[in-house]
Amino acid sequence: MTKLRAHHIRLTTFIQATEDEDKVLEAIATFIPEDIDDEDIIFDIDETAGFFGNPIKVVNAEIKRSRAVRKFLEYFKELLSEEDRSYLLEHIDEKVDEEGTLYVRFNKQKAYLGEVEIDEGADVIQIRIKAKAFPMRKEAVVKAVREWLEE
Repeated sequence: MTKLRAHHIRLTTFIQATEDEDKVLEAIATFIPEDIDDEDIIFDIDETAGFFGNPIKVVNAEIKRSRAVRKFLEYFKELLSEEDRSYLLEHIDEKVDEEGTLYVRFNKQKAYLGEVEIDEGADVIQIRIKAKAFPMRKEAVVKAVREWLEE
């Protein structure tokens, strides 16, 4: 079984003034396995303003401990539908940056309902997986992610 290895995971989304903060946090929780301890998640909410001065909160949840990262990756892979796996494989070169980070965006509204669906729209939860590969180059990370998703 091929395992993807990663340094850390970061989940990010925005809470608009018109949204219920608790519902957005529930949407993020869809992606976090229950067996990850709360102390393994660095969680913060920053308040800022949008282009027109409207209040926006930026939510970040980061997982750094290796055991929790492994649990997240196993759970994340299980959450992906065959369509989403195919989509990622088809677009893998544009989803991995030069520093070896895999970027995947999911529909925030569906996540609140417990459904996981990749979405390239504006109202999303972004997951960034900082992969480990040797040598640490985009090509090596793309290969590792491809092998992980294909099995």
